[in-house]
Amino acid sequence: MKKLLLLTCTLILIAVDVLAQSGSMAPPPSSWKRYTVKGEAFSVIMPTVPALSTYKDYDEGRMKERRRRLIAAYADGLVYAISCFENPAPRKSLDEFISHEVRSSAWDRASEKDVIQNGIKGKQYASTHKIGGTLQAFSTKKGIYLFEAFGMAADDPRVKQYFASVLLGEKVEGIELSEGPGVLLDVPAQPETTGDTKIFVGRETDRKAVLVMKPEPVYTEQGRLNRVTGTVVLKVVFSSAGSVTNIRTVSGLPSGLTEQAIDSAKKIKFIPAIKDGKFVSMWMQLEYNFNLY
Repeated sequence: MKKLLLLTCTLILIAVDVLAQSGSMAPPPSSWKRYTVKGEAFSVIMPTVPALSTYKDYDEGRMKERRRRLIAAYADGLVYAISCFENPAPRKSLDEFISHEVRSSAWDRASEKDVIQNGIKGKQYASTHKIGGTLQAFSTKKGIYLFEAFGMAADDPRVKQYFASVLLGEKVEGIELSEGPGVLLDVPAQPETTGDTKIFVGRETDRKAVLVMKPEPVYTEQGRLNRVTGTVVLKVVFSSAGSVTNIRTVSGLPSGLTEQAIDSAKKIKFIPAIKDGKFVSMWMQLEYNFNLY
């Protein structure tokens, strides 16, 4: 059987101990722009240029690889994200996909609502996480799309604007995204400083950073040829502005795998830690496991 690459980097929600700080209910800014991805059947407005990561993951139901794309942007305490799943024939229905691949531990199935965009029916769910979040899922001929907003409830005007802007179809317009980390909202912080620029460890914060989207790195061809396996460990800062900075390699791998891990780390989207009612920077350790099966 063909050997498949499985990387143990997944979309994760980290448990927190307190509620998120209350966000502004002011109308969302008019500066948001509409984005799309070549080969996909959607467009949506987002507050900043989002990160885009394309890779292969494993469809356990079909026992083969499929293309997956993650798109996400952070602004003002919220993360806006889209997951695009290849869904070749025989296509899974939306209900089948949700049943097998949308975790009930992350999304409250009892909150299910019917939604519709451009005549395409979908489903909406509320997050089980204290921080608040909403998911809308749709199936098209191009694939299955999950639109997510984390950090506020569905009635926040920014969340409402995000979901109201979703357009589905093969002839949608928007700024075409390229692979990359999108807008990085912060310059590298100075380590172990004091005052407003202090970098905290988790136990020093009132609420730890909430990791929303962690794209998988790409296994390099040289790594495959050399059969390199192992774990890349990075020490990074999840900055108060919503970007991953101060990236340090604790344990690396050859054949370009360390560089791939660093590239993926830059695309991570999260909601910053909170201390005394303010967003603060926090040290984090990231692990990327490279295995050939």
